[in-house]
Amino acid sequence: MSTAEQSYTHLLVEDRGVARILTINRPEALNALNAAVLDDLIRAVEAAAGDDKVGGLVLTGAGPKSFIAGADIAAMASMGPEEAMVFAGRGHAFGEMLSSLGKPVIAAVNGFALGGGCEMALACDFIYASERARFGQPEVKLGVIPGFGGTQRLLRRVGAAMALELCMRGHMIDAAEALRIGLVNRVLPKEEVVDAAVAAVQEIAGWGPLAVAKAKEMIHRGADLPLPEANQREVEAFAGLFASDDQSEGMAAFIGKRRADFKGR
Repeated sequence: MSTAEQSYTHLLVEDRGVARILTINRPEALNALNAAVLDDLIRAVEAAAGDDKVGGLVLTGAGPKSFIAGADIAAMASMGPEEAMVFAGRGHAFGEMLSSLGKPVIAAVNGFALGGGCEMALACDFIYASERARFGQPEVKLGVIPGFGGTQRLLRRVGAAMALELCMRGHMIDAAEALRIGLVNRVLPKEEVVDAAVAAVQEIAGWGPLAVAKAKEMIHRGADLPLPEANQREVEAFAGLFASDDQSEGMAAFIGKRRADFKGR
């Protein structure tokens, strides 16, 4: 069953060419994350992973105010340690799905991206933000810490000093500041942010899919390795792609001054 044919409780799915847009649709709660939302997202990404027609994903939120305002505090308030561990594990599983998906995933942040919302954006490959977007990890104000990868992905994206300040002070920053510190890739007018993310997915889908997937894998996995080991893995990955039809086609197309017709093999 394709994603378009599946039924979701809190998720809207739209295909624009090879780009699949996943819109979290819980605007009455500012798209706050709960178990049902996470289940929808996991099923949708699993479907996209197995669909050759999908070249990449755009993750965004419904309504005028929010990308994802955070996790559902009302749902978390009554959790004990075991329930919290299951909930956090679910969030981490989704984040790992995004980072290991061999296709681009772009967050189109159209409003508040706080707590779990910031963490979901951080799990994407790029973050495109509207001028009205706001980011933050305010969990310390609730007596907890980020639980969906916020401390670790934020650290790797913006460095220790900025991650410490955001997680320990719990304050919000605007899109311009998020761009300055390297949290987001681009800042655009609100009405353009989803279209820009779709255009990026469509562009990337035109290049060699094996190479795109391998570049993503090397960057995500290499960040946690000593540099000599990471560089050796890059050498091996680079050489391995020379056994592919895509490498032959891509270089022949360049020499022949034509567009390559990649097959993903």
